[in-house]
Amino acid sequence: MKAVHRLSIAGALAASLTGGLLAVSAAQTPEERMYRPPEATIYRDAGYRGPAVFVGEAKTNLGLAWPVNSVRVASGRWELCEKTRYRGQCRTVERDTPMLGSVLRGMTVQSMRPVGGGGWNPNPPANGQSTRGQFAEFHTQPGTNGTRVLACTSGPATAACAARSADTWCRSIGWNGSAREHMETINRREYLADVLCVRSGY
Repeated sequence: MKAVHRLSIAGALAASLTGGLLAVSAAQTPEERMYRPPEATIYRDAGYRGPAVFVGEAKTNLGLAWPVNSVRVASGRWELCEKTRYRGQCRTVERDTPMLGSVLRGMTVQSMRPVGGGGWNPNPPANGQSTRGQFAEFHTQPGTNGTRVLACTSGPATAACAARSADTWCRSIGWNGSAREHMETINRREYLADVLCVRSGY
């Protein structure tokens, strides 16, 4: 996540608002697993050994100094290509593969990206989790009509644009604006996350 901090909020307030959500966030319902974004971890050595890199979005150039010989697929289907920008020979992997040589025939992996459906929704649902205090309310995944809120509806997802979107969303639910917000990349799109809506002057 990319953090966007605009106001200095007391540590005690942040802790009181977020502490109760940590245990809830760890548990996933079947619906949340269905909408889980594509995730994979690539390893230098066969059998998931050696240096590893987590990949949660399309990578046009992995920039690795070592070959990829095994991959764990947590979710989604992944296309692995021998050249940057998904060129050259490519193969699709959709499950844990302890030895890529049998799949990729010894080719070097330089780029990879999620492909296909697999139940992944490009407009993921919001989880609706929030903690409300007297002067602020913390939302882990802000949503409108059950759907996540884009950090920016047009143009690049900048911090300033996300701040405006968070302000607008907080006002739509009765607060005066956002004191803090993050941007979370899901399926190559930026959504608001961990938004702290506040009263004026806090």
